[in-house]
Amino acid sequence: MIKISILYPNKPDARFDLQYYLETHIPMALEIFNAQPGYQGVSIDRGLAGAIHGTKATYTVMCHFLFDSTDDFMAAFTPHAEKLQGDIANYTDIEPIIQINEVLIAQ
Repeated sequence: MIKISILYPNKPDARFDLQYYLETHIPMALEIFNAQPGYQGVSIDRGLAGAIHGTKATYTVMCHFLFDSTDDFMAAFTPHAEKLQGDIANYTDIEPIIQINEVLIAQ
């Protein structure tokens, strides 16, 4: 299984509309991905704090999509990339960091 992590760094004065992201953007992505073979699920995390008391979280929001393979993700994402990426400006001015991970342990 692979995990596609989309990370939004916590930057001063950055804009992130969490309500739009959760109520509009993610449902749009789920409508696309739920219809695709190999899609396993999603988790969304909101950063609350850093490891040292009183510090800010490194990331404002982290999104993790699970797929059976990288090929499954690319087949689901590529035809809709313009629509999904075009919607980013509606909820943030943060440039996301995207990482593809192999899941080694999941319980």
